[in-house]
Amino acid sequence: MLPIDPARKDLVEEFRQQPFGRHSPDLQLILNRLRAEPLAGRYTLITTQPKREWMIATMSGERGKPPELVSDMRYTDPAAAEWAIFKLRWLRATGETLTGEVGS
Repeated sequence: MLPIDPARKDLVEEFRQQPFGRHSPDLQLILNRLRAEPLAGRYTLITTQPKREWMIATMSGERGKPPELVSDMRYTDPAAAEWAIFKLRWLRATGETLTGEVGS
């Protein structure tokens, strides 16, 4: 896998401002990399109330074994949920912690 350049904060900002829709080619490469982790331990969003509430979990990687919740944090804004999972994936891939709220 290609390494992620943690200095590319412009791409982080691009995602933070617009987590959905078309992304620049460079951001799309990063998203593909972040989303291509091994299944065991991969971050995912769990819908707890359809179209109303999401939680972050990690996949077990074992057939029939459910995902494990990461925390009890619940998101009612899908963009905020996507930004939260992006930050976790970024930390895992680069070792750097991102701050800020989605769209701000």
